[in-house]
Amino acid sequence: MGGRVLIALGGNAMTAPDGSASPADQRRAIGRAMTHVASLIRAGHEVMLTHGNGPQVGNILLKNQLAAHVLAPVPLDWCVAQTQGTLGTLIMNALERALAPEPVRVATVVTRTLVDPDDPAFREPVKPIGQYFGEDEARRFERHGQTWRRFERGWRRVVASPWPVEILDAPAAIALMEAGYTVVAAGGGGVPVVRAEDGTLSGVEAVIDKDLAAAALARAVQATELVIATDVPHALVGYGTAAARPIEEITVAELRVLQAAGHFASGSMGPKVEAALRFAEDGGNRAVITSLEHIGEALSGNIGTRVSRGVER
Repeated sequence: MGGRVLIALGGNAMTAPDGSASPADQRRAIGRAMTHVASLIRAGHEVMLTHGNGPQVGNILLKNQLAAHVLAPVPLDWCVAQTQGTLGTLIMNALERALAPEPVRVATVVTRTLVDPDDPAFREPVKPIGQYFGEDEARRFERHGQTWRRFERGWRRVVASPWPVEILDAPAAIALMEAGYTVVAAGGGGVPVVRAEDGTLSGVEAVIDKDLAAAALARAVQATELVIATDVPHALVGYGTAAARPIEEITVAELRVLQAAGHFASGSMGPKVEAALRFAEDGGNRAVITSLEHIGEALSGNIGTRVSRGVER
């Protein structure tokens, strides 16, 4: 019997190869992804799933903008909750099909992630979301309280990306797993919420990095391994240069050195590396960064960037 494995699915697992996020494309992509997950379950691993939601939230934001003259825009925390429900349903259906005729119980938990209202990210939003627009459109939405910034390709909305403090609904996910369910939780990094002095919670306009939230969720549910599924088989040292080489087995200390040297871009591999490091540093057996089709081999130790506390070489 394998251990408890948390798999964090990247956007490539839920869209077409060209990034298209039409309903048909999402169904096909998630169906393919769940065949790989099903193989792990058949091998005896206890699996929990989390996922990104960038393209899906982008679609909702575009609908907001197209309908703004009729309806007030939907808050960003609502967008995350909606995508948790939609993607969770697609994942549940696809995983049940992939495991048929074997009996399987799958559940999705709409999950809140606590963030600190004093997180510096709220003072200077920098996370771009949604599509590019002209200045007139950007100014119109600034009147709704949004922050927009000019980029090379046009104007784009930017929001805060605070650090995940706690996955609040992890106990519900644990209870379901202990009852025999494969659980989908903390999709899109979780619905961002802050706690008031009286203890009440409220949503905020923010986006939580899904890989960092996955590390927090993995710790909360006592996963033995964290698998960050992306579109490449390994993280690379010297990415984009002639000296590029894959990172395979590596200790936390060694990977921290590479991170400090600037090998991992903040907008792509950087959060994945940080999430892997955090999980291993906080007591996880091993974190793996690899492509979706290689997750089984990665857990066997044959491929992927495999991070552990280890004995330094």
